[in-house]
Amino acid sequence: MFTLWFVTGSLPFFPIGHASRNFTVSSAVLVRSHVSYEVKDDVAVIRINNPDSKVNTLSIPMQREMAEVMNEVWANGAVKSVVLISSKPGCFIAGADINMIQACRSAEEVTALSQEGQKMFEKIEKSPIPIVAAINGSCLGGGLEFALACQYRVATKSRKTVLGTPEVMLGLLPGAGGTQRLPKMVGLPSAFDVMLTGRNIRADKAKKMGLVHQLVDPLGPGLKDSDVRTVEYLEEVAVGFAKGIVNKSIPLTKRKGIMQKLQDYAMGIPFVRQQIYKTVTKRVMNQTKGLYPAPLKIIECVKAGLEKGSEAGYLEESQNFGKLAMTPESKALVGLYQGQVACKKNRFGTPEREVKNLAILGAGLMGAGIAQVTVDKGVNVILKDTATEGLSRGQDQVYKGFNAKVKKKSITSFERDTTMSCLTGQLDYSGFERVDMVIEAVFEDLSIKHKVLKEVEAVSRTHVYDQSLPQIRPLKIPLPLPWPLA
Repeated sequence: MFTLWFVTGSLPFFPIGHASRNFTVSSAVLVRSHVSYEVKDDVAVIRINNPDSKVNTLSIPMQREMAEVMNEVWANGAVKSVVLISSKPGCFIAGADINMIQACRSAEEVTALSQEGQKMFEKIEKSPIPIVAAINGSCLGGGLEFALACQYRVATKSRKTVLGTPEVMLGLLPGAGGTQRLPKMVGLPSAFDVMLTGRNIRADKAKKMGLVHQLVDPLGPGLKDSDVRTVEYLEEVAVGFAKGIVNKSIPLTKRKGIMQKLQDYAMGIPFVRQQIYKTVTKRVMNQTKGLYPAPLKIIECVKAGLEKGSEAGYLEESQNFGKLAMTPESKALVGLYQGQVACKKNRFGTPEREVKNLAILGAGLMGAGIAQVTVDKGVNVILKDTATEGLSRGQDQVYKGFNAKVKKKSITSFERDTTMSCLTGQLDYSGFERVDMVIEAVFEDLSIKHKVLKEVEAVSRTHVYDQSLPQIRPLKIPLPLPWPLA
């Protein structure tokens, strides 16, 4: 599953404003809805916040407001540096609205959008003052291309923070300079891996690759929500980095190690680069059988930039972006993606009451699986079984599921233990009177189900959901329960 939006618009866009305390605030913040800024000492803090969406996406209003704000900041002689941050916890910039591309009727129109994005990010890249991208949450597609154009990048180590270029999954390519900046920043092999797979990269891996310069630990809850505190702390740290860059205490480039120097030397040899192009192309053809044009076009764009220069590379990128947007493959992949998004939307409205405490009858494969995905959402779960051995197996299954994520560094051991603290295993019905819902996941035997449901009736008056109902004939389960059996 992927979240995809991206860059293809005139300019990138950014957040909505926060009221200032004792800082200078632009009067323009009163009329802008997507982007605002305030000046803290000599640092302009630009905040992105799309008021009509849960995520920030590159839209025409956002790009227009961002261009206005950047021009104001550059014209302000008191501003020595900039921090770019999102006001939305969990999302930096997820990319641009795919509808912008779908509205285009020809490849030339899409190419023009790509070129406008390239020009905007080129201005960011050549900014007379340093710009620090403070990343918390998803930084994908055009969002990553925007961040790459900034002079410095700092990201939180939150599990929600991911970077990537998922355009290939829609039959497209990074269209605002990504195919040109990534190889120079992380090296040719890593750049191909990022762009051709479309995979998400977590913050710690991004730092090792060179996508970000520094990492910031997320904060826990306090007087404010943990997400809010983390964003405020990230902004504070980013402002400090911006000041450090200006006074030369923080270098924009780090010293390269021996391995990096050797790789750069090897990449400077034409024969080596040609071998990489051939190897990558061969792998792409083996996996796609030539049925997906986007990966091959990405290779062409990277090759043009490295072999013919940046100007040729950017031109190749914009033209290929336009061509790919009109292909039947891209249209089909976009349709598939939009269908997936539609299926994830809640079609049933707001529930009558929120489920904060859940009980599960049966700690088998199904019961333990339900418990795992439920505690992962922060819901308190009682996992009940009739035997100590079965209960232990169920709890162990849940633990192993989260521990596998720890090994993959998707979550920390602290996050695993915190999540597991929401799970309570027991052999009796204590606490069932306080749960909001009971899920029955016992062995597929109607007599056992009847027995268990009667026992639940005696201790709980809440809704019961039978996870196996679709698999057996409903007429065989008539029970005189005074509360709903879903």
